[in-house]
Amino acid sequence: MAIGARHYGRLRETASDWMSRVELDVARIDELPSAVSGSMQQCLQIARNLVTGPRLVFMDEPTAGLDVSVQARLLDLLHTLTSKLHLACVIITHDIGVARLLAHRLMVMKDSRVVESGLMDQVLDDPQHPYTQTLVASMLPV
Repeated sequence: MAIGARHYGRLRETASDWMSRVELDVARIDELPSAVSGSMQQCLQIARNLVTGPRLVFMDEPTAGLDVSVQARLLDLLHTLTSKLHLACVIITHDIGVARLLAHRLMVMKDSRVVESGLMDQVLDDPQHPYTQTLVASMLPV
């Protein structure tokens, strides 16, 4: 077998493995990303970013534009992957519910300044800054 064919085989094997990890149908491996749904594109992007084995990932609005049911599945997937892979994540979001599900610590910013930070439950159960209080008051009950 030629070196190029072995390399291609390893790439396909790695791609298949990561598609499985992000709960995508491996049978769709040859489809273009533009041919799949927005949630599948999001999962493909997650796999693409994790394939290199990073220790820290940044997620900017990871569930933006997704249906609530798709958001729940994606958040569960992200939680599972970050736990299994022992990843540190920085999540930038306006959705405190998303932050609550994925983060241990919370930093609230207003006008590009940190107004409050601490352990997630500490900040959300007893917000000190008026802006944080407004954010917490606007959360839907869990």
